[in-house]
Amino acid sequence: MNSTKTIHGKTKEPFPVSILSLTVGAFAIGMTEFVIMGILPNVAEDLNVSISTAGQLITSYALGVAVGAPILAILTHRLPQKLLLCLLMGIFILGNSIAVIAPNYDVLMGARMITALCHGTFFGVGAVIAANLVQPHKRAGAVSIMMAGLTIANIIGVPLGTFVGQHLGWRASFAAIAAMGVIALIGIILFIPRIRQDQTSSLAKQFKALAQPKLLVMLLACAIGNSSLFAVFTYIAPLLEQVTGYHERSVTWILVLFGIGVTVGNIVGGKLADWKLMPAVFGIFAGVCVLLTVFTFTVHSPTGAVITIFLWGAGAFAVMPGLQVKIMNLAQEAPALASTSNHSAGNLGNAFGAFCGGWVIDQMGLTSLPWVGAVIVGFAFLVALAVYIAERRQQMPLSMHASGKQM
Repeated sequence: MNSTKTIHGKTKEPFPVSILSLTVGAFAIGMTEFVIMGILPNVAEDLNVSISTAGQLITSYALGVAVGAPILAILTHRLPQKLLLCLLMGIFILGNSIAVIAPNYDVLMGARMITALCHGTFFGVGAVIAANLVQPHKRAGAVSIMMAGLTIANIIGVPLGTFVGQHLGWRASFAAIAAMGVIALIGIILFIPRIRQDQTSSLAKQFKALAQPKLLVMLLACAIGNSSLFAVFTYIAPLLEQVTGYHERSVTWILVLFGIGVTVGNIVGGKLADWKLMPAVFGIFAGVCVLLTVFTFTVHSPTGAVITIFLWGAGAFAVMPGLQVKIMNLAQEAPALASTSNHSAGNLGNAFGAFCGGWVIDQMGLTSLPWVGAVIVGFAFLVALAVYIAERRQQMPLSMHASGKQM
């Protein structure tokens, strides 16, 4: 029986349930990336290292994603996409299982690096599969649903993983994450169809597609946008406690609210990108710039700060589905490699943003973070706007030439 529905003469296709298995995988990866922040003191105490040394487990993961993702994507570019997803989840389960039994800091660091390898490639290949499972005009929405797993992990997964780690030991947190990986692997095996792939382009063609100036500029916009986010978000707890005046217990719930904003923004951003792709991208960047400027003032108000943080979280992640689809569209010869490179660029932006925020605190103080974040995302807005203007200028002669032929 055909489940396709017709509404007012328009065909409405059913939502591919298979995308949800990608969402579960994204949820597990989001947990393993961020849960370490909540259990860092437990890890440091158990392994007899300082907090700053334990913090390198976070930095090394981001760098592992940034460097390892494109390398793994290149090495596996000829593998069928479903097989590659299964392989990536296998690596993910292995890395987290090693973390469970890690006898010392060095082994745990190695386990984190192994897990980081699959992060960017999973999201890169997963985004391509999600986009291919729906009609072209719904691609950004499908990508946003997969990415929702990452945002939901911040609302549910990280607090839950932190609770488990604090009560049952930090190793139990990684055991729970490995179990989520097993569930995601089963879902991929059962529900992801074998998508017929076009003839795989040679590596030379893929690199040529990736080296397009316009695509590199969009990767730069992604990195700058993430730098703005992490320049402020990395230090959101001291901002809320020392400037706004919240108790540390309240900060946890404010971060949950931020995560809800992230999830809402991710879904809405996908819809906006499906409607008008590039206007949505630079429009959202402009909105985030305004919100961070406003946050410079509302950070001193308990109510105003909470409202601004919710809206900022929504805006900061609303731009991501559009960026992902735009980058895949620009690299028709290498969509998976381009999509993976997007996550590498984003993680480089994360690392730079955290460093930049620390420098701002040392040189100008905590209260300068929001407006510096606004300036950074303002550059991302200008970069995205420049790409849009350049494309419009390219299209104008073509449309004039076409109309001239019709006359």
